[in-house]
Amino acid sequence: MKKMIFVFAILTMFGIASYGQAKKPTIAWTSIPAGTFTMGSPTSEVGRGSDETQHQVTLSAFKMSKYEVTFEQYDLFCDATGRSKPSDEGWGRGNRPVINVSWDDATAFAEWMGCRLPTEAEWEYAARGGTTTPFSTGNNLTTSQANYNGNSPYNNNAKGEYRGKTMLVGSFAANAYGLFDMHGNVWEWCSDWYGDYSTSAQTNPKGASSGSDRVGRGGSWYGSASSCRSARRGSLTPDYRDDDIGFRLVSPK
Repeated sequence: MKKMIFVFAILTMFGIASYGQAKKPTIAWTSIPAGTFTMGSPTSEVGRGSDETQHQVTLSAFKMSKYEVTFEQYDLFCDATGRSKPSDEGWGRGNRPVINVSWDDATAFAEWMGCRLPTEAEWEYAARGGTTTPFSTGNNLTTSQANYNGNSPYNNNAKGEYRGKTMLVGSFAANAYGLFDMHGNVWEWCSDWYGDYSTSAQTNPKGASSGSDRVGRGGSWYGSASSCRSARRGSLTPDYRDDDIGFRLVSPK
């Protein structure tokens, strides 16, 4: 028995046994209730995109991570799997949202955690938190409510602060579902291929069956307030990496 412990200690010292014994991060979850909502935006919404056609969506209950996945959490994944750690742009790691990760990176982390990325419908439903306004905060979003480029306010409202980088997750108040930073900070990868919405009612939709781009949601520290709208859709190639995109998780349990 002593010999076995000694051998394992030597293997661990050289990283040979570290993968099987990898420490996985703890994720804080919030329960999102089942429900039906109108996905997309009305034609009267300021900043609306032509790809935001309204349609009814019904979703089963699910669990979503309260916060965007952080560098601290993602770095454990890199240590365990031998991946290169993404750059933090000199802003710091820890509890800042991980950035410079592709859709493939985000999906690999989610699978390592036994989770998945949210569908686009789940993301919008969760971001709205029961609201029908452009933001979960109502008809405007200020820089005291989210991290975005305050030089580009919504609908000619007063300008705000431009911080020029990410902020620690949870720096602002949560929405009605207990989720933080659904507006701003970093764009968040969704599982869907980007494509046209169906105009008919949908139940637990998973998006287009194929495509060239994946969906990003939520806006970022770099973008305008309008890009943070609940209905705003981003389309990005799966290999896209930049300092304004990260992700959060959905639990299958």
